[in-house]
Amino acid sequence: MATEHTDPAGPAEPAESTEHSGPIDTSGSGRSPRSTVAVLGPGGTGGLLAALLSRAGHRVVCLAQDGTAGTLRRTGIAVRSAQFGVFTASVEADTELREPVDACLVAVKHTALDAALTRVPPAVLGDALVVPLLNGVEHPAALRARYRADRVAPAVIRVESTRVSPGVIEHGSPFTEIDLAGDGVPRARLDALAAVLADAGTAARVVEDETAALWAKMAFLAPFALLTTRYGLPLGEVRTRHRVELESLVAETAAVSRACGAPADPARALTRYDAFPPAAKSSMQRDAEAGRPLELDAVGGALLRAAGRHDVPVPVTSRLVDELRAAGH
Repeated sequence: MATEHTDPAGPAEPAESTEHSGPIDTSGSGRSPRSTVAVLGPGGTGGLLAALLSRAGHRVVCLAQDGTAGTLRRTGIAVRSAQFGVFTASVEADTELREPVDACLVAVKHTALDAALTRVPPAVLGDALVVPLLNGVEHPAALRARYRADRVAPAVIRVESTRVSPGVIEHGSPFTEIDLAGDGVPRARLDALAAVLADAGTAARVVEDETAALWAKMAFLAPFALLTTRYGLPLGEVRTRHRVELESLVAETAAVSRACGAPADPARALTRYDAFPPAAKSSMQRDAEAGRPLELDAVGGALLRAAGRHDVPVPVTSRLVDELRAAGH
């Protein structure tokens, strides 16, 4: 079972090319015309989006290991969702991208990113948007080194969705919200993809500041992930039994966020933690419980590297990352 649990706290505050600009509605219906979207990693998040896009009439090609790809070709993707109901959607599936698409959603864990990207050859991808839905802040640079820099459009998704088994998705949150960004990506391309995702049922929007969008998620995720994983406790117990550490982590991540050019509000962050369901667990904690590799370097490591670049002291973050690494993570 693979769970993808991201910040479900509602949207952050809002914030020309003559090349192919993606699908544009010319019918006057207001609906986005049919697009072709590849989904790299049809797990909890990727599988949900693949099913929603297919149900809305878009062509979806899921990219996965051979066994998973075969299952998806035979059975499609079955979704159980409080928001979208119970349905099954047909998708295409392959082990590698073999033809151009309009966009490729990258929905694998950061720990599997390098291996997964071999399924998406740059020459085949061509002009398509690359839309990573990953934790952390460093992956856009890695993707821009491999694909067209002006086609990498980092996104932040707020959803809780679980892959129970290949092709079976349980969507637990009453929302699926996506913020699309992309410094240097033509705005028309972002708007077209946002329309496709909204047509599929998500609350998708384009935000202006990529750095602010990525750090808004990072500043919330890092304290949540590090503390729940370090102590093996749900958030309700962490925010009471380890309150001082939580407040220190929030202050440290806010300081790093501001040093990187993104706004941060520590008091608001603490209010959001306090409003969270007490039984909430981070995806990193769930991975630790299941014996899966952790995204410790993508979250804690990236935060420490950013702090080092800007000479921001982060003693609590550093200690927790060291303790998690010493525990074999």
